[in-house]
Amino acid sequence: MSLDHEDESASLEMEAVDLAIREGVPRPPSGIQSALLKSYTYATPLPTGLEKDQECILGVDEAGRGPVLGPMVYGICYCPLAKKDELADLGFADSKTLKEDERDNLLEVIQSRPDLIGWSVRVLSPMDISNSMLRKDKYNLNALAHDTTIQLIKETLASGVNLREIYVDTVGPPETYQRKLEGLFPSVTKIVVAKKADSKYPIVSAASICAKVTRDDVLRHWVFAESGMEDTISRQFGSGYPSDPKTVSWLKANIDPIFGYPNIVRFSWATCKTLLETSGKTVRWPDDDESKSQPRITALFGQSNDNGGEIAQQKRKYSTFACKAAPRPRPQLLQDMALRNVIDF
Repeated sequence: MSLDHEDESASLEMEAVDLAIREGVPRPPSGIQSALLKSYTYATPLPTGLEKDQECILGVDEAGRGPVLGPMVYGICYCPLAKKDELADLGFADSKTLKEDERDNLLEVIQSRPDLIGWSVRVLSPMDISNSMLRKDKYNLNALAHDTTIQLIKETLASGVNLREIYVDTVGPPETYQRKLEGLFPSVTKIVVAKKADSKYPIVSAASICAKVTRDDVLRHWVFAESGMEDTISRQFGSGYPSDPKTVSWLKANIDPIFGYPNIVRFSWATCKTLLETSGKTVRWPDDDESKSQPRITALFGQSNDNGGEIAQQKRKYSTFACKAAPRPRPQLLQDMALRNVIDF
């Protein structure tokens, strides 16, 4: 997985954060207190000032798409359509162009206006990201991003929000993505999918704040699921991007030649796979070579044209039943377990 060189170079500078625990700084409610083993969704209640069937505008953005470490977080933010100018006056901007304390302050602004703003985030764990990208049927990061966005929009509609306008920072070709969303949500009057939507539309900028602050908090307070690592492993991750020398150094220093990496790492990233191939140990499973010479198990049952050949030999070898004319010892495994047939055939 990779980003365009220009986008990644910019992100290295803008997304780098101090991951040290900050005393006296409140955590966002969308964070997590335990090990992040499964993806989860956090959603606020509906805005208290939202009237029944009042038309709303919604924005979508993400944080952490490119890094090899930590979660990817998708955020949405919505408010009454008639009050979108009031939201814009709160000073939102693309989260990547803001300093860390500015993002924190803006999330506090969002939280201070439960009458005006509703928001939610979907935090995708590194494990779920890797499992999705490495599964047998093709499922890439773009598909995962689309499905996450669609899930958040569906959940917002299901909560009773009357969405009339949706603005999305694109993943992949914006025209194709926009047509896809228009087909899925015909009740929405206006859907705009655009590049750099987070810098064009305040509602998307607000969503980017929710996503970015949540991701930074999860990383800063990361709980290792692996025992004995909290006090022994470095948290100097760098930006998390594969082209960041600090991140690469961290990956090299914390690889286990047998088990690979802790669950903070996305195993599906090319950088990670390359390091595992060059620094990890090759494991050969005994059954791998044996299985190639064995017939399919279904061939051991029913009629066969084997004419007394290999399959017939396998039947005799693996049969657990011995006839009276040609008694055979029971398999060693069953003997070791002291098992016997309930019914004497």
